Amino acid sequence: MRYIRYAFLIVLAVALITIAIANRAAVTLHLMPEELAGFVLLPNTLELPLFVIIFGGIIAGLLIGFVWEWFREHKGRAEGARARREVKSLEREVTRLKGDVTDEKDEILALLDKSA
Repeated sequence: MRYIRYAFLIVLAVALITIAIANRAAVTLHLMPEELAGFVLLPNTLELPLFVIIFGGIIAGLLIGFVWEWFREHKGRAEGARARREVKSLEREVTRLKGDVTDEKDEILALLDKSA
């Protein structure tokens, strides 16, 4: 299984390097429309190789998807944490109750001791 993973990573690396070599030409990336560019003090354009823009878009999409999914699953994680706390509480209660019954005393005497 490890060799399959290494083979996949090598094929992926070769594909990404091939894409990068094929798309080396510099392109102009406009960050805002020309009408809005006058209102912002930052530069409006960047000269970057096309493969940087392609890979940057892929990485940005993955990050946005991971964050979106993390927020979407928050309810399930909170419910799981609540259930774990409840299970721990119930386990402690069962342990305590078993300890009360397994004493060497008679159950009736144990109840009388508790009430006194």
